[in-house]
Amino acid sequence: MGGLRKAAESFVASGPTGVAVRTRLKLLAPGDDKVLRLVGAYLGSLAAKDLAARCRDGLEHSADIWAARKRELTPLSSSRWAGSITKASHDQWALARRCQPAHVQGLEVGIKTVMHRLSLPLGQKGSKKSPGGYRSKREWHAKARRLHVLEDRLAAERADREAGLVQVVRGGKRLARIRHHLDAAQLTEDQWRELWEAERWFLAADGESGKRYGNETIRVSPDGEVSIKLPAPPARLANAGHGRYILACQVRFPHRGTEWADRVEANRAVAYRVHLDVGRDRWYLTASWQIPPTPAIPIRAALAGGVIGVDMNADHLAAWRLDVHGNPIGAPRRFFYALSGSATHRDAQVRHALTRLLHWVRACGVKAIAIEDLDFTADKTREKHGRRKRFRQVISGMPTGRLRARLTSMADQTGIAIIAVDPAYTSRWGAQHWQKPLTSSNRKTARHDAAAVAIGRRAQGHPTRRRAAPPPHDQSDRAGHRTVQARPEVSGCEGTRPRIPGSRTRSVPPGRGANAGAQCAQHRPGHAAEHESWQQDSLPLSL
Repeated sequence: MGGLRKAAESFVASGPTGVAVRTRLKLLAPGDDKVLRLVGAYLGSLAAKDLAARCRDGLEHSADIWAARKRELTPLSSSRWAGSITKASHDQWALARRCQPAHVQGLEVGIKTVMHRLSLPLGQKGSKKSPGGYRSKREWHAKARRLHVLEDRLAAERADREAGLVQVVRGGKRLARIRHHLDAAQLTEDQWRELWEAERWFLAADGESGKRYGNETIRVSPDGEVSIKLPAPPARLANAGHGRYILACQVRFPHRGTEWADRVEANRAVAYRVHLDVGRDRWYLTASWQIPPTPAIPIRAALAGGVIGVDMNADHLAAWRLDVHGNPIGAPRRFFYALSGSATHRDAQVRHALTRLLHWVRACGVKAIAIEDLDFTADKTREKHGRRKRFRQVISGMPTGRLRARLTSMADQTGIAIIAVDPAYTSRWGAQHWQKPLTSSNRKTARHDAAAVAIGRRAQGHPTRRRAAPPPHDQSDRAGHRTVQARPEVSGCEGTRPRIPGSRTRSVPPGRGANAGAQCAQHRPGHAAEHESWQQDSLPLSL
């Protein structure tokens, strides 16, 4: 037990603080498409210049500098467009600033791993906790050179952090790199150019409570009419009064449409974003607004009706229902998804799997789901699993953070609490203590199903380990169930029970007759567990 870390306390994940719904702009007139492209490109150029100015300000940025940037943009667009552009630039700079510590941590982990592997003899095998030495002298030399590269990157990143410099690419770094690998991306230069320009357009406006329909810049009426306040130069294209352009389409929001309509009719703030899906050649409108966070209920209240433990894997969610005492009920369930294809397809797969999970949870009458608080930052580095490229791709492809955020958001509307637990040793201890006991002649329990039981028990505060009861006085079952769960206060309840040689029945082997009883009376530390005084739980484990 000396090498195992203590698991952190479980907690109820906080609910969402905002809502975003999307709908398609159908049946647009040819002039509508032309105006949207023209306005998006013009405002995008202003946004690029403002973001560059915000990055140059760095840590010296202040409210006065922000107001000065907004005043410069107002004659070129409008006061509200200038406010949306400057706020978007500030948010993008702040996001890049928050990502810097994560990048520094990743470089530090990579440097530490390379230095450790360089210090080991060639060919030395690694363990589960640490990698081994490099396989050849050539690989050792290449990694020694890479160590210097990582150290230079770390020094530069730390210097940028101290100076307040950030690296931001409008349109995305990934899309910018694809420009140099068009053949691998199966794109022509014109196709890439269209994608690049669409990503750099700016057609987003923040809402304002008290104004008509909650937004004066991009306005959507309750009956679905969409109108845009044109900036100063393209104002000549307006087809309505006060420099507004009304689109020919009528929109509605299938998801949360009633909630959106209530806000619009009450003139409460709603933010809108218009964007083009180049691959489908479709325009979309996204509406978003803030909601008060749902008060987190106490963890004990959430667990009053039991819990469903969920183990996340590369292609499925393994779930098992547990009663209030931590005993598995019924059969395990699995909800499959495919993390392949485009980002939209992967997100849809995860969303459908979570929908099926929530439907099953509601059918069971349970009000809590236990899920691991996973973070694969240290395992994603190629320095730790350099040759295991497929393994690194599997880990990097698992949307751990997005899955928990989406599950929390979806469960918030159903009254189901999401409990995040420490992922330490759940798979190992679940397989060690629960896989075999839960396997029967007509049910084969997998390692992932046993891990779901361990996750659910950790959320309830129960130890993962199952301990053996003292031997009954005969071979019948009148003494009760043969196994009981260890209480949380029992010392070593999470550890592995040591194997004691000899018989485990009432028969006493030679040489342990008279002295065995005297040794039990002494209660010496480290004495055999079979001869200690055991107290069986009042509630037996039901399988």
